[in-house]
Amino acid sequence: MQFKRILLKLSGESLMGEQGYGIDANRLNDYAEQITEIHQMGIEMGIVIGGGNIFRGLSGASKGFDRYKGDQMGMLATVINALALASALNAKGTKARVLTAIRMEPVGEFYTKPKAIEAIENGEVVILAGGTGNPYFTTDTGSSLRGIEIEADVFLKGTRVDGVYTADPEKDPNAVKFDTISFDEVYNRGLKIMDLTATAMCMENKLPVMVFNMDVKGNLKKVLSGEKIGTLVHP
Repeated sequence: MQFKRILLKLSGESLMGEQGYGIDANRLNDYAEQITEIHQMGIEMGIVIGGGNIFRGLSGASKGFDRYKGDQMGMLATVINALALASALNAKGTKARVLTAIRMEPVGEFYTKPKAIEAIENGEVVILAGGTGNPYFTTDTGSSLRGIEIEADVFLKGTRVDGVYTADPEKDPNAVKFDTISFDEVYNRGLKIMDLTATAMCMENKLPVMVFNMDVKGNLKKVLSGEKIGTLVHP
């Protein structure tokens, strides 16, 4: 096994599955099964989940919402998804705890690094909701921050595509996939795997990022077993 402790970022958009909005019960169950499987293998983990299936602050701002309020709405959307995932994990016998970046007991406990690490070391899956707690930051930046704080070995970015390409593979049929790529090359090529703040944080703190397709069931275990899927972005 390559990694002992991971930070897993899940896409909110992926959580809506085929229904176009909200939470698809089948996709939620798939995620819970995959997470339970690797948790039973002894992998320690923190999870950050986006909120784009419910509300995106940036797209809200383009529709007339104030960016500050829009981002706060997006943070609350991540909390809804975190509670759904925790419930699905608990139903499978996997202990999960929701920690929020904004105080909202009894919905979730307020996040601190010591509390998160203690829960992880006690064998719980820790779901880190509410982004960084601040507007103008994405959930990718929140994931980078939490990955560094919980001392993860790797940031696993679960997306709809199977890695990092020279261009958007959904738009350019000639796009070529990388097996590995450095943060410097990602920056120099202008590749949009994450926003610049998240990329810079991972680079400065030497946190490698693995980009892979989480929507294919079984891929999470394959990545952690060292199979050559996805793209490793390294310092």
